[in-house]
Amino acid sequence: MSMRVPFLDLKAGYLEIRTELDVAYQRVMDSGWYIMGEELAAFESEFADFCGTRYCIGVGNGLEALHLVLKAYGIGPGDEVIVPANTYIATWLAVSQCGARPVPVEPVESTYNIDPERLEAAINSRTRAIMPVHLYGQAADMDRINDVAAYYGLKVVEDAAQGHGALYKGRRTGSLGDAAGFSFYPGKNLGAFGDGGAVVTDDGELAARIKSLRNYGSQIKYHNEIKGYNSRLDEMQAAFLRVKLRHLDQWNQRRRMLAQRYLKGLNSEIYLLPLVPDWAEPVWHIFAVRTSAREKVMAYLADNGIGTMIHYPVPPHLQPAYQELGMGQGSYPVSELIHREIISLPLWPQMSLDQQDYVIGVLNEAPSPAM
Repeated sequence: MSMRVPFLDLKAGYLEIRTELDVAYQRVMDSGWYIMGEELAAFESEFADFCGTRYCIGVGNGLEALHLVLKAYGIGPGDEVIVPANTYIATWLAVSQCGARPVPVEPVESTYNIDPERLEAAINSRTRAIMPVHLYGQAADMDRINDVAAYYGLKVVEDAAQGHGALYKGRRTGSLGDAAGFSFYPGKNLGAFGDGGAVVTDDGELAARIKSLRNYGSQIKYHNEIKGYNSRLDEMQAAFLRVKLRHLDQWNQRRRMLAQRYLKGLNSEIYLLPLVPDWAEPVWHIFAVRTSAREKVMAYLADNGIGTMIHYPVPPHLQPAYQELGMGQGSYPVSELIHREIISLPLWPQMSLDQQDYVIGVLNEAPSPAM
């Protein structure tokens, strides 16, 4: 039996909680207040509590969340920030937009997250911060990263754009460094119905500065203490996110269940499956496998009605946007290998077991590297 299985079905999540979202929409519309109001304040309090932090500051998107943290720390031209070589380009762009230089470090190949053992070799007198990414929804090895950062006096800024609710030794991402940036892009585990982002931190001075930076450098209307930005999470998106936050733990549990079915059902002799360390409890934003026959496998899946994606086809150091860094092919071989082989499989909370069984069956029949 054949069926069509998309890579992601966002509408299914909407339909599951449509009544609650309609109530939130009507509440905002009836309020007559659409920017920097009660919905944002309530969401900030609720999301800070969810993450286990003292403060949350809603901003325009995930990239701006990371950028504003670095700006608030005074990081700029002449400074360097350590970033994963294996990540989405937004991590690097946050550094570049401050005028600083991103310094890539290779990942642990089995987990895809930045390798703590390689950090010290990338540190020098210009290094100001380390920005680990919780890639695909699995936390980086934060204790080891924090130990290195503490020894050298560096800030640790989590890129938690894919890690909403992920656990590291029982603690949620967002509470594991000096500050963290989240994205609420619609496809995220906690996704808005448009762009959105947030910074979480326990640092009151940092939170106050970011609140000013996001709002034209102003804390009192028409009084601008610093040169700021316009990066605000609007009332409607905050209201929708409040609804979805109430469902996030349950939806993440569904993702974990589906991920376990992939891990048990897929042929590990054909595909390199994700590795989960004992200290990690991922939320499976992306379920990615690897094969050297990627193009053949993706074509076979497409022929059988199954959607896939590549997260990500080109590593940042090989993008034209960063050609001035002079990091050519072969500069980061672990990352380049991952980017050549990775395939993201369909997974979302409302995915049916029949849909997943179909995907597993087709994958196990797909061309192997030897074919």
